[in-house]
Amino acid sequence: MDKYWIAFSAIEQVDSPFVQRLYNYFGDIERAYNATSKELSEIEGLSIKKAENFIKHRDKINPDKALEEVLSREIKFYTFDNPSYPKLLREISNPPIVLYYKGDIKSCNLDKTIAVVGSRKASYNAKDSVEKVLSGLTGTDLCIVSGLASGIDTTAHRCALKYGLKTIGVIASGFDYTYPAANKDLYREIEEGGGVVMTEYYPTFEPLKFRFPERNRIVSGISYGTLVAEASLHSGALITANLTLEQGRELMCIPGIITNPNTEGIYKLLKNGATLVTCAADILEALNWEIKPIEQLKMDLSDLSCDELKIVKAVEIEEKGFDEISAQTGINTNDLLILLTTLELKGVIKQTAGDRYKKV
Repeated sequence: MDKYWIAFSAIEQVDSPFVQRLYNYFGDIERAYNATSKELSEIEGLSIKKAENFIKHRDKINPDKALEEVLSREIKFYTFDNPSYPKLLREISNPPIVLYYKGDIKSCNLDKTIAVVGSRKASYNAKDSVEKVLSGLTGTDLCIVSGLASGIDTTAHRCALKYGLKTIGVIASGFDYTYPAANKDLYREIEEGGGVVMTEYYPTFEPLKFRFPERNRIVSGISYGTLVAEASLHSGALITANLTLEQGRELMCIPGIITNPNTEGIYKLLKNGATLVTCAADILEALNWEIKPIEQLKMDLSDLSCDELKIVKAVEIEEKGFDEISAQTGINTNDLLILLTTLELKGVIKQTAGDRYKKV
């Protein structure tokens, strides 16, 4: 019964492996939840201390009340024994006993899921690279999974929404919290049509530090492959990468600038056999998915003036600042200001951080 799964998840002092062990032993979640001390002592290898701790805190939980608290917040959920529980997540060694979610999970194609992870302090280059790759998936039914953290996670979710892809955000707390607070609008956009925000944590559970690496196993576990964009040698993204390999899923990496410390983890993974990704087609090939992204629209440059073409050529390979463009093209300052604005309005170039420009 649902209320017993919910009641188990409302006890902060027990974890998923403990509950799974009881469920597998008794074969019934109600019997597992109401087990006596004697019955628990008969489970081979079960820690007596853990069993006593469970009983102590179980007595403070009212299953009916726990379920009511979830429903009153309009939170939907899948319990582990629900046939609709994501099959890929069920296969990992430590699956969540309950998945709480907001949004439309049926709109997400759980047979075509890709996790995108990376540094919270991501460079502009990494964010642009993620956008370049994900833009190539426009028109497909692939679903982008990430952790709704700052940096690459936020970029991945926003790019998914921008290019018409569904997205799943896996958070490290209950729904009573929004972390980081700056992503409040992003939470809402996903919940109201962009996909799903999900968590294994009961609504009142805080975003404590240890819950973030726990959350990562769900990000990779619900995905057929994980794409890493920037990761230092001791980052959470690298933890997710290792989980991906442990779960037998495809690991992919976007290369970055070698002088950036946040790419050290990337090149370590690539040297150890991760698939190098520079475009959407690389992902499809790595996962052996016969999906053809829509043909990318090619910018029609035929109606640009000679000076406009000079500017486009100047920023085609790498972004440049105003003075660099002026020196390379020989266009005077006043005319260059006008031309840059015109090209931005035409959608041919865009301005990046530090008053630099790049070709779209």
